This record gives sequence, C-alpha cells and structure tokens, in this order.
Amino acid sequence: MPPSTHQAFLFFFFFLNIFLTSSSHPFDPLGQPELTQVQTIVTSFISSSSSNSSNQKIHFHYVGLDEPDKPAINSWLSSSTSSSNLPPRQAFVIIRVGKQTHELKVDLSNNSVVSNKLYNGNGFPTITSEELEIANALPLTYPPFIAAMEKRGLKMEEIVCESCTVGWFGEKETSNRIVKIVCYYMNGTVNIFMRPIEGIIVVVDLDQMKVTGLSDRAIIPVPKAEGTDYRQQNEAEGEGRFRSSLEEKVVMQQDEPNFSIDGHTVRWENWEFHLAFDMRAGPIISLASIFDPEKETYRRVLYRGFLSEIFVPYMDLTAEWYFRVFFDAGEYGGGLCTVPLQPLTDCPPDAKFMDGYFPNQDGSPAKTPNVFCVFERDAGDILWRHTETGIPNKLITEVRKEKTLVVRTVLTLSNYDYIVDWEFKKTGVITVTVGATGLLEVRGTEYTHTEQIKEEAYGKLLAENSVGANHDHFLSFYLDLDIDGESNSLVKTKLETKRVDGNWSERKSYWTTVSESAKTESEARLRVGSGETQLVFVNPNKKTKIGNNIGYRLVPGANVGQLLSDDDYPQIRGDFSKYNVWVTPFNKSERWAGGLYVDQSHGEDTLATWTNRDREIENKDIVLWYTLGFHHVPCQEDFPVMSTLNGGFELRPYNFFEQNPVLHAKN
Repeated sequence: MPPSTHQAFLFFFFFLNIFLTSSSHPFDPLGQPELTQVQTIVTSFISSSSSNSSNQKIHFHYVGLDEPDKPAINSWLSSSTSSSNLPPRQAFVIIRVGKQTHELKVDLSNNSVVSNKLYNGNGFPTITSEELEIANALPLTYPPFIAAMEKRGLKMEEIVCESCTVGWFGEKETSNRIVKIVCYYMNGTVNIFMRPIEGIIVVVDLDQMKVTGLSDRAIIPVPKAEGTDYRQQNEAEGEGRFRSSLEEKVVMQQDEPNFSIDGHTVRWENWEFHLAFDMRAGPIISLASIFDPEKETYRRVLYRGFLSEIFVPYMDLTAEWYFRVFFDAGEYGGGLCTVPLQPLTDCPPDAKFMDGYFPNQDGSPAKTPNVFCVFERDAGDILWRHTETGIPNKLITEVRKEKTLVVRTVLTLSNYDYIVDWEFKKTGVITVTVGATGLLEVRGTEYTHTEQIKEEAYGKLLAENSVGANHDHFLSFYLDLDIDGESNSLVKTKLETKRVDGNWSERKSYWTTVSESAKTESEARLRVGSGETQLVFVNPNKKTKIGNNIGYRLVPGANVGQLLSDDDYPQIRGDFSKYNVWVTPFNKSERWAGGLYVDQSHGEDTLATWTNRDREIENKDIVLWYTLGFHHVPCQEDFPVMSTLNGGFELRPYNFFEQNPVLHAKN
C-alpha cells in the first residue's frame, strides 16, 4: 500500500489496539487480537523492506510473549496500581522469508518492529503444521511412489504418510530444510503405526515443497490389521461411532470447585499462580506463590516453569530408522501438538477448561480449545494422620484427607501422547508428573516368531511382522526457582556412613550428613537415583527463627541417564540428557535446552554448551533444569496401544515454614 495509506492504517490500529489488548497481567499469553496485530505489523514491515522487494511469502514459525525483564515484573507486582503499571507488551517472532530466518521483536504498544535479526547459524525453526500437512500428502501424487505401492499390491486410498525430521550426522554444512516421509497402511484399522510400509523413504524439501528423493530398498511384509484397533465401537451405530462408558452413566451434579480462575491467574487454598499457553512449551506456570499463615503473606516458590524439550532417540540403525531422533518441542512445537481435552474422560466433571491461541503459518490466529483443564483431585489420599495408643484408657485418632489442584494438558506428538500434570498441594509441594501413553513406533519385519531372529533386531517382536523399537524419552523442565527471593543456592547434602570410634557406644556405625553449596555450573551437573544425596535449593540470605536456611528440596522420582556415547551425533544435540540436574544463572535468552533452532541443529546452542562457561551460581538468581528419563524396551502389553507409564518429580518445602503449614487444615 502507499506510504500515506500505510501510516494512516497503523495510526488507526494504534488506537484500535487499546480495545483489542485486554491483558491485565504481564505474563498473559498473546490472545487472538494481539496475534492479529503481530501479523499486521510484521507483514507490513517485511513487505515494505528492501530485502523483500520480490514480495516473497512470509511464514510464521513462532510467535510468543517476549517475557518482560524481572525488574519490570517485580515493579508491577509491588505497585498498588498494577493495572496501570503493566510493562510494555512485546512479542518475539520467528519467520522465514525467501529461505532466510528472521528474529523480530514487536512492540504491541506502538505497533512497531523493535528489532530484526537475520539468523545465519545452523538449524532451522519449528516446522509449521501446514508444512507437515502438505509434505505428508506429496508422496501420494508422486509417480515413482505410486508405482512402488502398486508393486507391493497396496491401495493408494488406504495409505497415510508422516514427516520425520532428519537430524544431523556430521555434515559440515547445513543442508536444505528437508524431512523424510514414512508411510503406513490402514485397510482395516485406524492404528496406522502398527502397519508401517517398511523399506521405502521419500525426501521432501520444505522450502521448495516438492519431492527431491526416493529410496526403495526392499519389500517387507506389512503387519496385519487384525487385533490392532484400540477403539470402543458401537456396532449398532456403525463404524466411527465411539462410545465412552461415561456416556452411559448419569453424571451427578458436582459441588462448585474450590478454586478460581481470574483471566490466567489461578487461586486455590493457599496457592496462587499464573497459567499461560505457549506454542512451543505448552503450559507455562509463573509466579507460583504460597500463603504462609505464620507470616500472613504469599511467598514466592517458582518464578517460571515449563517443559523445555522432549528428546526421543530410537535405537534402530537400519536405513529407514537411524535418523528417527526427535526433539519434539523444538522441531514440532509442544504447544502446537497439544490436543483438546475431553470432558469426563481426560478431566473430571468439575474441571474448568482454558483455550490456547497460536498463529497459523500466515500469522493469522488459531485456537486449540480445552488445551488445559484445572481441577481438584480428591482420591481418598491422606494429608496427615496419627493414632495415639500410648495414653492409658484413651485412643486418639486425628486424620486430614488430601485434596490437590491439578493443571493438565496432553501433548500428542505423532504416535505418543504425553499427559503432563502440574499438581499443587496444601503442604507447599509442587508435583510434576508425565504419563507416556499412545502407540509405539513399530518396524515391519519378516519375523513371525522370536526363534527366527538371528541378528540384532533393535527391539522386541510384539506381534507377527512387528518389532517394537527400543528408544528413550528425555523430558527437560525449565524451573526458575525464586525461593522466597531471587538469590538462591544449590546445597548438596550427602549421607555418609560413620564408624564409632572406641567403645563408648554399643553401636558400631551411624550415618550423618555433609553439606556443600555448588559454586559453579560444573558442580551442579548431577545424576540422581542413589538416594544418598539430597538436593535443596535455599535462600542463603534468609533463615527460620531457629536458624535453618529456608529452602525447597528436589525429590526425583524413578529416573535414568543417557546410554549413548558422547560422540554420537544425536547425543551431541541432546547432551542435556547426560545429567538429570543442571543449574545455570538466570539468562532470559536461555530457555530451550536443545537450543532455539533445533531442526537439523549441530548442538552448538544447548544447555550443555551454555554450562561449559562454568558460571557462578552460588547466591545468585538461578535456574534448575531437571531432565526426566525413561528407557523403553517394548513388551507385548504395549501392543496395540500402550497403557500409561508415569514418571515425575517433586519440589518440596525444606525448612521453608516454621512448622507444618497444614497443621490445622480442614477436611
């Protein structure tokens, strides 16, 4: 448009956005009006740029809130007029224009692009949903692929395909943005992952959006469809009508839930926190604070927490499998892969739901409804109890039942579904649980019995012609702890056995504790699992009345470490899986454990490389990175659908309160 028209439009938009941007909290995610505003500002800026004189298409790969600086947040929190003291609303945007990646910061207050940086390093941004959809359809119209399917006797209308990122295996220069397409055969089932079309790979260039290669190595039997469907079907109502057992029951009216959601701020019992959606991270928990009845004030525990990366390397080394090494958050977008939660099945009857907003490839806003559910869990657990039998002629029993608040989301990353729960307890505990369920990646094979296998199968035979591939799941959580303030330290407390010197006691041994504070990043790289070392994050500047440092303890659940060699290319990119615990000084730009640009990255910008600087972390504003791991050796019970496998961790008060904060909790 002409400059005068363009200026008038932005002038009008400046006043319009006053009404469109109704955010009342600096951590509120970008809503539909703001996403539209970002689209308009960026499109206008790029279109008028001399570098885009040919008016090439603009593809939006990431749009999210540009997190305000901590001092601005703290100033807003301490202001009595916080509603009028909001930090400027800015967006961080990654776009592709003409095979180039741009990072932009957009100021929504004055409708301007604050900065425009061209990225020239290794790796590419998150692949858009539209790119995947188009790429997946290309083999179905590609003559050599059609001929290969005819050779196998397969019906084209029963074939569906999916894109796999290709990773990096030592190439000196970054190649084009490509994916490798693998395909599956329905013909009697919707469980496509149990019917792979093995031995053939299609290569698609995402920037050109065309097929650039095909490898047809071998014809391998497609596993049968019988016994693979996982649905409950109402045969009387026909194929495709699924019946939930809850549909057959009358759901009783529930009491009004004992929590409130004001915009994105959640309040329940003694907890208050902010809940937001991000197209890469999914749920983001911010400013989680708990009310201290002794001090009569809210005290900060967690400034910001989210799932930073999901690393899933498969162990199959065959030609169609070796590259299946996925970084789901960075390559596909964890938030983009969230799915609408189903009332009454994913979440209980009294759950409250929230929607998530994100940009389409053209920048226009889109919505995933019911992306989160929030609910109280009352499963008959005991908060605390005691029965006193030692007082003559008296039997005293005191019991408090447990009730918690859960924030749930589900990330469906192709074949796997991850159920991610953030659970808040009255005791001050925050529990994070990840449930892995869904469908295995299965390799087609000629084997029908384990006795036929004479070489490395890279997995287990689960059914005729079906090998479930060995693989790992590593989920890295970003946890910016602010334990009653920003200056925190990691204290490692080891339990050590001591021998009794002399014969002054009848005992021969005991154990005691020896504590040390981690001074630099290298001293905070830790593997967990022995149970003989406690990890406590303390505020060394504050103590309880009797002199203990206040803190929160990291309580790991069952966990594993990486088994790949350090020089293996997937491990170079996913080296954050080498340790379960990392601690870094807070740096606003360090958010993604696998780096900002993960697709085809070389592992140069990761949590592991940042910590090589060995920065000081004692009595600093620090971030805990916790990596939760599963080694998955498939078994027949995982076929044709896998029951949920849970893992997680806790953040538990450790001398944070003067006494049990739920001593007088009501049932």
